[in-house]
Amino acid sequence: MSTVANPANIFWHDNLVGKTEREKLLNQQGCVVWITGLSGSGKSTIACSLGREFQARGKLSYILDGDNLRHGLNKNLGFSAESRAENIRRTGEVAKLFADAGLICIASLISPYRKDRDACRVLLPDKKFIEVFLNMPLQLCEERDPKGLYKLARAGKIKGFTGIDDPYEPPLNCEIEIQQKDGLVPAPNEMAGQVVSYMEDRGFLEA
Repeated sequence: MSTVANPANIFWHDNLVGKTEREKLLNQQGCVVWITGLSGSGKSTIACSLGREFQARGKLSYILDGDNLRHGLNKNLGFSAESRAENIRRTGEVAKLFADAGLICIASLISPYRKDRDACRVLLPDKKFIEVFLNMPLQLCEERDPKGLYKLARAGKIKGFTGIDDPYEPPLNCEIEIQQKDGLVPAPNEMAGQVVSYMEDRGFLEA
């Protein structure tokens, strides 16, 4: 007998307390801030800065960090195109749950393929998916190389590394794009401030 559930026998169960009630309790709108970019572009840095800023404002947020997720939820996935797609699919579904709970979910992942990011966007209704593209040059990311991964990729010790021998597909219609200004990278609090301002202007920080 098969142990795989038959979708025809699975039914959605509605709760008595809905997203609207949870958002009123928290005085904020549940949403997903999806930060994408090359390794070393500063995704985790801006995610942490955002988390601190929301905390200071009395807003509840949670960070889904790509590396951290691979220690648990996604630890059985590799780095093939198929595994990367599943990595993003799982993360998108979890982010959707956090947003439905009324939280500001900050997802920080390279997420190199456009179709996978777009699939996560479709999960969120009413423009609750805020894509933040850290558009930093490959040369800068290689110079930073905080984890030493670019060096290993250039030496051929890591295969399928995004930006070296695997493509990064930049967003076509992201909500926020952050790049260098006059050759300088904005400070983390400045980058976070750009995201917060966007959210304030659109009412995300109130119910």
